[in-house]
Amino acid sequence: MEGNLLSFYGWWQFAVCFFAFLALMAIWWQIGKKQNDFGQVWLALSILAWSFSGLFEVYFSEKMPESLLQLESWRSIFSLFNSLFILLALPWFRYLPPPLVPIIKGGFWRYIVGIPFLFCFGQTLHKLVIGKAYGFVQEPDVYYAVFTLIFLGGVLWESFAKRRLKVLSWLSLFCIAITLLTQFLKLSQFLENQLLFSAIFKANLIMLFFALALGWVKELAESIIPKSVNLSLIFSKEKDVSGKWIPTVVLNGFPGTKERKIVLSPKSNALLLEFAQKCKKGENPWLEIKPKNFSVTGKKYDISDYNQIKRLLVALLDGLFGEGNWSKEQHLVPLKNTLFEMSENRDRKIRLSIPPENIFL
Repeated sequence: MEGNLLSFYGWWQFAVCFFAFLALMAIWWQIGKKQNDFGQVWLALSILAWSFSGLFEVYFSEKMPESLLQLESWRSIFSLFNSLFILLALPWFRYLPPPLVPIIKGGFWRYIVGIPFLFCFGQTLHKLVIGKAYGFVQEPDVYYAVFTLIFLGGVLWESFAKRRLKVLSWLSLFCIAITLLTQFLKLSQFLENQLLFSAIFKANLIMLFFALALGWVKELAESIIPKSVNLSLIFSKEKDVSGKWIPTVVLNGFPGTKERKIVLSPKSNALLLEFAQKCKKGENPWLEIKPKNFSVTGKKYDISDYNQIKRLLVALLDGLFGEGNWSKEQHLVPLKNTLFEMSENRDRKIRLSIPPENIFL
């Protein structure tokens, strides 16, 4: 019965994990490769390690219980590679918990994950060759997996939370808890429970990796800055909880059905409204920016400081995507080029690029 159970589990693990590996690689080939993002490749390789582990489960299922030690050793080896590949994927994640950023993004990350891996790998090889574990480290892959799960849990939480997928954030923590429980069960002798929890956490992690990939694709789609001709700008007012009227701006034309309603500061709202009014009139839609270090009095400029434009763009992006959920290269610069047009005469004049018929005051 034990051999049949191992054989069934091994074939299941091989088939599911190998298909998941191919699917993740397909997503990377179609999208991630163009973005020069290799995080999905490392995650796919981590699942491929599980797939190979499944084949060894099938092979050793015919030789149980005599080959139990060899099976456990090979499980540990593939578990170590699985953890290593996951850790190597983390620096490619866009959203990381602030306390972990200097660790994961630092230049010593390869040593932080590589040295413990080599130590645990050496211990496991010794167990496989000698046929006996020694010292206080009986299952080194368990400790390395716990080390991996601590970082993975924080990164998954931050990744889903920043993409406004809070349910998946909590599910990821639940999955990490199940995985930790499974790792500690590896230290016990209850093979059936170990296989059950192992199947559960591997299936859950695979689904989380796919949810992460789809969330990434969703973010790419929603982060596309459309052309100015496809945008519409609507000015309105709403009452807050205290009954005070608050000016709001609705910027339509972005992917998705959700209305992008933005609350700006009074100065930013006044500046955008001035842009819109000038554009709507059509005669002279340009606003002039005051030169730097210009102290001559008597001339009034529409924009006293170029930073006003930057603050307006930052406020719009915070309202569109959420504070901290956008980047300069993918969002700030494209939005600036879409919303505004600089004068070709280089005379510090700027205007709104949205068609006048798409502006509603």
